[in-house]
Amino acid sequence: MTGRNGRTVRDLRRANRTAVLQRLYFDGPLSRFELGPATGLSSGSISNVVADLVADGLVEEAGSVDSDGGRPRILLRVAPASGHMIGVDVGETRVRIELFDLTLTELARVEKPLEQRRYEVEGIVGHIREGVAEVLAAADITPERLLGVGIGVPGIVEHTPDRGAVVHGQTIGWDAVPLEALLREGSPLPATVPYFIDNGAKTLGQAEMWFGGGRGARNAVVVLFGSGVGASIVTPDVEQGRAVEWGHLTVRVRGRRCRCGSLGCLEAYAGAEALLDRWREEGGRPPRGTDEETALSAMLAAAHPADGGEPDAVALTLLDETAEYLGAGLSDLINLFQPERILIGGWAGLELGVRFLSAVRRHATAYALRHPAEKVTVELGRLGPDAVTVGAAILPLADFFTRGGRRPEPLPTGPEPAWRTALEERAPH
Repeated sequence: MTGRNGRTVRDLRRANRTAVLQRLYFDGPLSRFELGPATGLSSGSISNVVADLVADGLVEEAGSVDSDGGRPRILLRVAPASGHMIGVDVGETRVRIELFDLTLTELARVEKPLEQRRYEVEGIVGHIREGVAEVLAAADITPERLLGVGIGVPGIVEHTPDRGAVVHGQTIGWDAVPLEALLREGSPLPATVPYFIDNGAKTLGQAEMWFGGGRGARNAVVVLFGSGVGASIVTPDVEQGRAVEWGHLTVRVRGRRCRCGSLGCLEAYAGAEALLDRWREEGGRPPRGTDEETALSAMLAAAHPADGGEPDAVALTLLDETAEYLGAGLSDLINLFQPERILIGGWAGLELGVRFLSAVRRHATAYALRHPAEKVTVELGRLGPDAVTVGAAILPLADFFTRGGRRPEPLPTGPEPAWRTALEERAPH
């Protein structure tokens, strides 16, 4: 049966389940009495939905609290073991794979190092497949219990009807790579377990908005500062966030060659890879045979010696320049999107940390228009180096909530009988 607004009883039931699950997830444990005002549902609807979710194993009791003169109220929470997600971060030095329960408690993880930033497609696909199998085995979880596998990747992700997620990663040499289709080929996962593939900056933003420094903000920018730089824009119109190739904003006409092939990109001056290249060109000596994270630590130590010795003047100057480039880049985001908050994450952003932040904040304010600059705060992200992986795992979790806590069903082999559809539409909610 369809209402005047086009919503069926099934749609309403799903929306009610979603509302209760989300409130318990973010604000629980809560009693049935508290769920009413929190969701806007009637007490009768709350009773029906909770009974349904308990029967499905998604909600469980979590103790009780005294009520005013009546019986104690039973507290409810989302059952952690009722679902599992895998998050994957295709990073710049490694592929990180983590398994989580429904409450995003980590159950297992593996890391697959990338040799000399080698992004061969077959190698990345192999790392993801092996890592998924390893974390499932480590936690003794069967693949059928997964809600999905979320993957954060560098580059632009296009979602196509025939090949699934296709990655356009110009800076890593990926030209229309059908990553989802490649993962499906020979995958040990059943067809009912979906893949959710998106830009790594977006998954970082998703994590910070749900659990980190972005909670409560309606307009925010989350910056991924690593070998390259990227950003995710969150607005009321795009609540799930939108990845933007901020690192390829032109900051100097006919400037340095960027790894994307263009000239004068922000990434060519502010990305960690470019920063280390500039240090080497000026005579800096990062440790040989180390990855970028170790080399950047060495550069930071040279610029700010812990023993109070003479700082490396070149390293200090380059770090100051990088802070100004980043600040100027942030000013464009401030002027364009007028966010309430800007959060800086990624391994390089976290490595440079608080010492770097004040200079970035100062330059962002100086280059931006005064009115939006006065309203924005610029801070470090709060979720640490695992934020991209956590955000990737949130992708299947968010989809699970949208479907009211229902798992994907196998594709039907034929049309559903009319009598069954009619009964489901008329079922009580």
